Amino acid sequence: MYELRWNPVLKWWVMVSSERQNRPLTPEDYCPFCPESDKVPDDYVVLSYPNDWPILREDPPEVSPEGSPIYKRAKSYGKCEVILYSPNHNTSLGELSLEQIEKLFELWVERYNELGNKEFIKYVFIFENRGKEVGVTIAHPHGQIYGFPFIPKKIEVELESCKEYFVKEKKCLYCQILEEELRLKDRIVDENESFVTFVPFFADYPYQVFIIPREHRLSINDFDEKEKKHFCRSIKRIVQTYDKLFDRVFPYMMCFHQKPTDGKDYPYYHFHVEFYPPLRNHYTQKFNASSETGSWTHGNPTSPEEKAKELGNIMENLKEEKNNKKKS
Repeated sequence: MYELRWNPVLKWWVMVSSERQNRPLTPEDYCPFCPESDKVPDDYVVLSYPNDWPILREDPPEVSPEGSPIYKRAKSYGKCEVILYSPNHNTSLGELSLEQIEKLFELWVERYNELGNKEFIKYVFIFENRGKEVGVTIAHPHGQIYGFPFIPKKIEVELESCKEYFVKEKKCLYCQILEEELRLKDRIVDENESFVTFVPFFADYPYQVFIIPREHRLSINDFDEKEKKHFCRSIKRIVQTYDKLFDRVFPYMMCFHQKPTDGKDYPYYHFHVEFYPPLRNHYTQKFNASSETGSWTHGNPTSPEEKAKELGNIMENLKEEKNNKKKS
């Protein structure tokens, strides 16, 4: 079964794909994303790979006619891709060279444009799940892209808030958030000429960070060459910092938020990346329990300012280590 089901109470689509329950467990000594697997080319650098178990399809089956006036069904049009960061199984986004991350960025842009140009795809969602804590079963460095036939609810709410603020204040809401963070300085983790990385004032997770461009950009398609390089550096540095935090592979969910591809104008929106790391400390995971899941009232058990300082100190130490290696 592949179909979309409408939740009339929350006004969002739920993707249903019962076939995904049949996904086999990957043997520990086998990786489908390594060159010797016969599933991918032997000589790739970065690669877009069709998801073997997609929840959305370009050729979805007809939906069942069963239903009622309030229970709507729709075809699960869409596209699901796996984005392979490197042929090297034993590396990560933070360990890749800047040149390799720039190649990855170019692939992200290519897929954003190609998928976004498909008439039935309204939103291109680029993301990465990393670590067993967020359900990852294949350790090979990779992310994913979903081409949705609708605008996801969270993005829809962001768009509505940004438009409302723009109409009222004649300013971009995210530009104002960034301006406030730069003024206060106590939650900034890293910054360069083009991007700022910070723990948001309203962080849901202890080590959550946003990466936002200083200039008003709607999507990764809008970056110039300098911004592309600075963005890749920002991504690399925060992942390195996460891994250094507890001296372990650090789990996270990385999500790109950018303008929809439904053909409409969104001048009031602002591209940004959101990282959601589920760890509270080396051993303790922050779970979304009843209040978070049942009522959408997130509770952060830590101070965003303290965690920003902790991450910032680690990043400074990494900079010193790098400079010392250069001198020696």
